[in-house]
Parts: sequence; C-alpha cells; structure tokens
Amino acid sequence: MGLNLEEKKAVVADVSAKIAAAQTIVVAEYAGMPVAHLTRLRAQARASGVYLRVLKNTLVRRAVQDTVFAGLAKEMTGPLIYSISEDPVAAARVLNDFAKTNDKLVLKAGSYSGQFLDKAGVQALASIPSRNELLAQLLGIMQAPVTGFACALAALAKQREEAVA
Repeated sequence: MGLNLEEKKAVVADVSAKIAAAQTIVVAEYAGMPVAHLTRLRAQARASGVYLRVLKNTLVRRAVQDTVFAGLAKEMTGPLIYSISEDPVAAARVLNDFAKTNDKLVLKAGSYSGQFLDKAGVQALASIPSRNELLAQLLGIMQAPVTGFACALAALAKQREEAVA
C-alpha cells in the first residue's frame, strides 16, 4: 500500500532535515539482498552515526532539489538505499565496507559537499581516514620528538648512574 500525501510530505521533510545537516550522500543498489544482511548493514550504519534508509526515489529527488546534492538526482533510479552523514567519510565507508563482503550491494554514486562522485570516487572517499584517526596520527607525530628526547635523557641518566657506581 502506497503512502498518502501527508505521509509523503513527512518523509520529504525528514529527509530534507537530514540532508540540510549532511556533508555526504551515497546511494547503492541493494536488489536481491536478504533482510538479515540489510539488518546488519543498518546496525553498522547506526553505530557510525549514518542515516541509512530505503526511500522512494521521487521523494528523495524532491528533498535534494535546490541543495548542493541536486546533481545526484539523475542517479536515483532503481531500488536504492541512501546513506546520509554529517561526517564526510562515514556514509561512504559504511556502504563501501559492506559492499566488500556482500556482492548484492553495489555502490552507484555519491555526492560530497556538492561534488558528484562516481563509484570510484565513493571508494576513494571511503579510504580516507576519519577525523579521529587523522587527529590520532597528528598527535603521534607531534609526540614523537618529545618521546625521543625523554628516552635520550633517561638513557643518559642511566649511563651516568652506572659510571658513578
């Protein structure tokens, strides 16, 4: 049974709100995927803070109209699952990682801050480390000289102790 007009307006309003705060949208075809796999995918998306939903393409086209994601509308055909996130990488990573282990999920396209991404672009975006990973790497790089200096001082102190004893 289809949605009535009020339900459609509610869906468009909900998706529009998610899109207004989003940096990335990724779409993938899911035809032939068992429900258990979709449930696992939704759980992974929830854990990553990604809005993941199967939606009517016409409703999403209305929601992206007049936004930076409007260029993605031409790819909205067939049975699609939509991944929307505020984190620039999370939406792409969730679908890309799941597609590696499930051949029924096929990445189709995406959009990052108004830039259209084809399948290869989505995969490249998914391979970028997350913000937290980049901050951890930066912190490690910044701590390396201090750690090395502290180790050198400890070794010098131990050497002088042994020379005195």
